[in-house]
Amino acid sequence: MTPPFAARRARLLEAIGPRTAAVFVATPTAIRNNDVEHEFRQDSDVFYLTGFDEPETVIVLAPNGRLKDDSGESRPVTLTMFVRPKDPEREVWDGFRWGVDGAKQSFGADAAFNIDELGKRLPELLARHDAVVYRWGNKAFDDRLFGAIQYARRTAGRSGIAAPTRIIDPVEVLYEHRLRKSPDEVAKMRRACSITNEGHRRAMETASPGRYEFELEAVLLETFRRHGSERPAYGSIVGSGPNATVLHYRRNDRRIEDGDLVLIDAGCEYGYYASDVTRTFPANGKFTDVQRAVYQAVLDSQLACIAMVKPGVTQGEIHDKAVEVLTERLVKLGVLSGDVKELIKKEAYKPFYMHKTGHWLGMDVHDVGSYFLPTSDGTGKHRPLEPGMVITIEPGLYFGIGAEAAPEALRGIGIRIEDDILVTEDGYENLTAAIPKSVEEIERVCARA
Repeated sequence: MTPPFAARRARLLEAIGPRTAAVFVATPTAIRNNDVEHEFRQDSDVFYLTGFDEPETVIVLAPNGRLKDDSGESRPVTLTMFVRPKDPEREVWDGFRWGVDGAKQSFGADAAFNIDELGKRLPELLARHDAVVYRWGNKAFDDRLFGAIQYARRTAGRSGIAAPTRIIDPVEVLYEHRLRKSPDEVAKMRRACSITNEGHRRAMETASPGRYEFELEAVLLETFRRHGSERPAYGSIVGSGPNATVLHYRRNDRRIEDGDLVLIDAGCEYGYYASDVTRTFPANGKFTDVQRAVYQAVLDSQLACIAMVKPGVTQGEIHDKAVEVLTERLVKLGVLSGDVKELIKKEAYKPFYMHKTGHWLGMDVHDVGSYFLPTSDGTGKHRPLEPGMVITIEPGLYFGIGAEAAPEALRGIGIRIEDDILVTEDGYENLTAAIPKSVEEIERVCARA
């Protein structure tokens, strides 16, 4: 299969037009301790456009880009890459580097330079453009870009050549492309979901009273790597008992007790594409009556939301459905009382369901793309779903130990159920449907001999 990177760059160039340049910067490396770095994972935009996964990289797309060569002649360039130089000594310690020649020969760069030449070359590349696509927030690079623009402007004032006067957020151009997944991207996401399926199943089979949360996390991580996943898509959550009520619980160090529910929110990354799945199951293999009632409430909410997915529906409408079903069930569970519509209006459900029902999914687990479309009054409206978009659907109910508003029998119960949903031409495809989810399926997989 032909790599998609050149086609993606061409599509971006068409979107931004001939007078706009674009600059993308690799993820900064970070020291973990002493001279040990945290694991490097390339910036998604850089990888999306080039497939290049080394740190200390800047890519510049410049439709009107020109650079002087050693003879002083100015020649056109569109893709320029600034990369780490080849360094045999460092490669002994840190591994292979592509270097300048590799950037040109293997990644399609029209020109490539060592990263230390960025300050000299960037103003020249930005000249003849009116705007720059760039995502602010990289403090180490923001000032360098601003300085390059200022230098280009000063030069422009003396030569009559245009220089950038505007910064454009990538959300307006590139992120619209990333939001709609190609067949190749969907294939990678299917593979990530398939690996995640096995990880969750093995964790369910492994869990039992007396084990520790980190043992289940280890099962997940081993499964992910054994099948070629580069890394988890995010820090795995393995919350047992009351820890399941903590939305971003990460310690994963509690001993699992008999009667606990275990909430696992974990997904792998494959080929730079994420999966994101949550399942909740009984550690001893059998739901209690109270646990089953809460679980079924969340599951019914999730199934109702998934059934809505099709082009034209909004995530706002999906969230409203989740709130409606969960509020109805909170009344049946004796947590709330009164008219369901009035309870929703007052947001009486929020102490027990405090997050949204889903998010974009793709190269980033909380992927890029606008959730709202602009309106004339500036307030924005929920954007309709389109074929190729991928979302999560993840309602939940959480009753903390200190939730005095909830019946005592519910306190300490936390349940979330999450799947990855691809929007198709006429509906949806649940990419994670194979992961056990019904009460019967879960109890069968978790059955103790």
